[in-house]
Amino acid sequence: MMRSYKHHTARRWSALPALLLAGLMLSGCASEAPRATLLDLGPQRTQTTVAANALPAISVAEIQAPAWLDSQLMYYRLDYANDLQPRAYAGSRWTMPPAQLFAQRFKSSLSRSGGVVIAAADGAINVPILRLEADEFSQHFESAGKSYGEVAIRASLFDGRVLRTQKMFVQRIPAATADAQGGAAALAAASDAVIADMSTWLANLPPKR
Repeated sequence: MMRSYKHHTARRWSALPALLLAGLMLSGCASEAPRATLLDLGPQRTQTTVAANALPAISVAEIQAPAWLDSQLMYYRLDYANDLQPRAYAGSRWTMPPAQLFAQRFKSSLSRSGGVVIAAADGAINVPILRLEADEFSQHFESAGKSYGEVAIRASLFDGRVLRTQKMFVQRIPAATADAQGGAAALAAASDAVIADMSTWLANLPPKR
């Protein structure tokens, strides 16, 4: 009887490594959540047509955004159902917060056009400071199959601490497809349209008095 008990106990302990391995494999599979697709605004396909000598040298401050836009989440709104509720795509994310994507694209566009862009942190003297605020950067669905990307940026130009001028720029571009990819492409096009408008605005500002 003692021998039978020892034999049963040995068999039970010898099975434990296999059971532990199987448990670890199952827990590993369960913890592997699908990775989100990372999107950005893509390459710049348009270039500012403003003459370089018409663009003032500017110091660009860090862009500001509301808390709900200050993340990598990619938002959309169902305007036909509840336009008060921003929703985030489960399987798609921005590579960085969208306001930062816009600011990076804006500075790159000005530089490519021959403009002089300086970071506000450099503390350049006698160079106007441009402060940008992102009010909207999301995809809006007018119906289940029809949407557009909307970008709204407030630009304020300061001479030191004195506000010289301020303007809101808004662009809406239809999305080719009613999904995250279509929304990202529409928001890229809307960003480029806003950047073109802002560049024209900066080029036509009266000189500092």
